[in-house]
This record gives sequence, C-alpha cells and structure tokens, in this order.
Amino acid sequence: DVFRPPNNSDLLCVYVGTGVQFFGMILVTMLFAVLGFLSPSNRGGLMTVMLLLWVFMGLLAGYASARLYKMFKGSEWKKISLRTAVMFPASVSAIFFVLNGLIWGQKSSGAVPFGTMFALIFLWFGISVPLVFVGGYVGFRKPAIENPVKTNKIPRQIPEQAWYMNPAFSVLIGGILPFGAVFIELFFILTSIWLNQFYYIFGFLFLVFVILVITCAEITVVLC
Repeated sequence: DVFRPPNNSDLLCVYVGTGVQFFGMILVTMLFAVLGFLSPSNRGGLMTVMLLLWVFMGLLAGYASARLYKMFKGSEWKKISLRTAVMFPASVSAIFFVLNGLIWGQKSSGAVPFGTMFALIFLWFGISVPLVFVGGYVGFRKPAIENPVKTNKIPRQIPEQAWYMNPAFSVLIGGILPFGAVFIELFFILTSIWLNQFYYIFGFLFLVFVILVITCAEITVVLC
C-alpha cells in the first residue's frame, strides 16, 4: 500500500513540480554566483537572474508534475500543468500587488512602476506558462513510472502510529530542522540586505545549501 496514490494526488503533483522549479532556480543561481558570474556590486543582477531562471525552469516543473501525475494514473495533464503554472505565482503575485498598492497609496518612491509590473506579467503568462505546458506535454508522453510491486485493490487498514508520527509533530520537526541548518547563514544574508552591505561568501552559502538538501532528504526518510 506504500505505492497507492494518496488523497489529493493532483495537489501533490503540483507541489512537486513547483519544488523542482524552486530547486533548479536556486541550484543554477548558486553555481553562477560561486563561479563568479554574479557580482554583488551589480545591484539587482542576482534578482534578475533568479527571476529569469524561475521562468525558464517552468519547463522542468511541468515535466515533473506530468510524470508524477501519470504514475498516479491521471489523464488530465493540461489541468495539472495549468495549476502548476498558476498556483504558486498567483499567490505571490496577489501579495505583491496588494503591498505595492499600499506603497502607491503612500506615494512612496519605492513602489514598483507599472512598466515593470507589465514585464513581470508578460514573463509569467508569455513565457513561463507556455514552458510549463511544453514540459507537461513532454512528460505525459513518456512511459509511466512503474512501481516495483502492484498495490492491492482493497486498501489495508493503517495500524496505529507512534506519537512522533503525529502530523502536527512531523510538520513541526520537518520545519525546525531544515531551518536550523540554514539559520546562521540566513541571518548574515538578511543583515547584509538591511544594512545595505554586500554579501560575497557564495561558496559558503552553496555549502549551506547542500547541507539543507541533505537535511531535507534525511527528514523525508525518517518521517515517512
């Protein structure tokens, strides 16, 4: 029963695709920074690269979502691709537009110009969304991932779990440990941002990123 599709498997596919998109964006950005292609003295360069990588990594997001969706015996790959392309960016955009509207209301110079907002919307709907659909189409045409064993037609009763397998405890531990692995470096990054300083230690940041990935993988194994 381990390989039985879970409840809300569609949502899981969307989350996995978004996670792949995040991972690809962060990994490539880290590599560019470590190799010296991104200079901290270039204001806005890092954010521009991350934004463009997020847009182009939509191809991998759609591919991963469609592959997992087909493994769960799904057939509506277009619906999954659309949700992958829209769900997370729409949530972030809603918060961004509300905050930017409040800044506009205060007539602050820190508000994002209309032209920049239009460019962001174009990158989202003009490039990212089509790439997600292309990735979803390619991923769904691939053969479905086969499970090593067949699942029973009748679900087995799940035995009573130990106290540490309680969802609330698992969510708490699953969030605290990865955050603890990156807390110190995150503190230095935010301090550099707020004090208008440069952050140069990309090599150490990449090492912390590797530690974070290993920590997340180990927590996944332990809590599953």
